[in-house]
Amino acid sequence: MEIQSENARKIGILGGTFDPIHVGHLKLGEAAYRQFGLDEVWFMPTGTSYCKAGSQVTPREIRGQMVEAAVSRYSYFKYSDLEIRREGATYTADTMEELRRLWPEDEFYYIVGADSLDYMEKWKRPEIIFACAQILVAARDTVDRDRLRDKIRSLRRQFRAKIWLLDFTEVPISSREIRSTIARTGHVPHLVPGRAAMIVRKLGLYRDEES
Repeated sequence: MEIQSENARKIGILGGTFDPIHVGHLKLGEAAYRQFGLDEVWFMPTGTSYCKAGSQVTPREIRGQMVEAAVSRYSYFKYSDLEIRREGATYTADTMEELRRLWPEDEFYYIVGADSLDYMEKWKRPEIIFACAQILVAARDTVDRDRLRDKIRSLRRQFRAKIWLLDFTEVPISSREIRSTIARTGHVPHLVPGRAAMIVRKLGLYRDEES
């Protein structure tokens, strides 16, 4: 039986480009928080994503402002600028190593979608990610659950990973669709949290993007 320090926290890590953050991200964080008894969920915008190199992404500082604004009304949600402060490409293994170094007593839960889990063993140093955090997987309704469970069993065998499924109903919206709507109509959809939407309007974000 593992004995935790009285000061140890259970912290969820929800990363992403968040360009922009939307209510689906918040609902995912809420599901992880409630189902796994987490103390906090940290929303961590990506600095420079290696998998989006060459694509047009809103500057990291602005994405950080939107995330910070969106989570500020929740006592158990926190904004982390750990990745946007780091120079160079952002890799999850580097992030998890730094988190373990800074907060060695805490227990981390890395939140991903089933699509990410499908190729997670191909990420940079996946063994570090699985050693530093338990993985919480949010699966879309369209996901083949038998195939997903087979994938989880494979990763558990290969990396001794601790992986658990989240009971989560996905919000049918994406950041890409939100950007397209703003570019097309000039209107910020209600699925962008109010305080983040204010930043989008104030800075005129996404209005000049192509559909």
